[in-house]
Amino acid sequence: MSALVQLKRHVDRLKECRDCPQMIGPVVTGTPVMSPVMLIGQAPGVREGPAGKPFAWTAGKTMFGWFAQLGLSEEVFRRRVYMAAVCRCFPGKAKGGGDRVPSADEIARCSRHLAREVQLLRPRLVIPVGKLAIAQVMPDADQLVTVVGRPQRAGLAGVAFDVIALPHPSGASTWHRMEPGKTLLARALGEIAAHEAWRSLLEAEPRAGAAPAGAASAAPSRSRSSRSSRSEVPR
Repeated sequence: MSALVQLKRHVDRLKECRDCPQMIGPVVTGTPVMSPVMLIGQAPGVREGPAGKPFAWTAGKTMFGWFAQLGLSEEVFRRRVYMAAVCRCFPGKAKGGGDRVPSADEIARCSRHLAREVQLLRPRLVIPVGKLAIAQVMPDADQLVTVVGRPQRAGLAGVAFDVIALPHPSGASTWHRMEPGKTLLARALGEIAAHEAWRSLLEAEPRAGAAPAGAASAAPSRSRSSRSSRSEVPR
């Protein structure tokens, strides 16, 4: 059985998951596509369930704007990159406002889905978005400032890959709009643009636009796929 068929069956089973009683369905997942690049989000918001796809609202517009600057429109990105998440259902609202942070038990239950996807995809580049996602592949991560813009080597479920972390594009967060976050975000986007796995996606699709000046200046002249491991999280 091909890996793609297995991935499609995995996604079908995932949509039936009801393991976390406090989570609010439906399960939100990306298109089952074999890709050298995997994006890991945190958890869907209240809008993603009805939309039936991850990053379907304001944060998504910001994030896909970043990737469009690197040559992939939202439509193409969704078609070419497998989009996973730490948790696949909406956690609900917290008492103090905002979305509830998933519990350790909920994260642990959902982690088996992420592990299976990594085993099937064997990605060369993983892009965790937000500190909860970063923690899944770099559990020793401490602060965004020490990990965003610094490619690292990591692994999950017995599979090794490069990691280029991004801050969460939430409108409630100012981290990526103020220094040093603004500069570190541009550096991270430059590293993504230069990675051989990302470039392979561009070779398969028409470009959505040129890379931004900041990303171009930050991009190294060679892939970081052989970079040795290092470590560090926050939304």
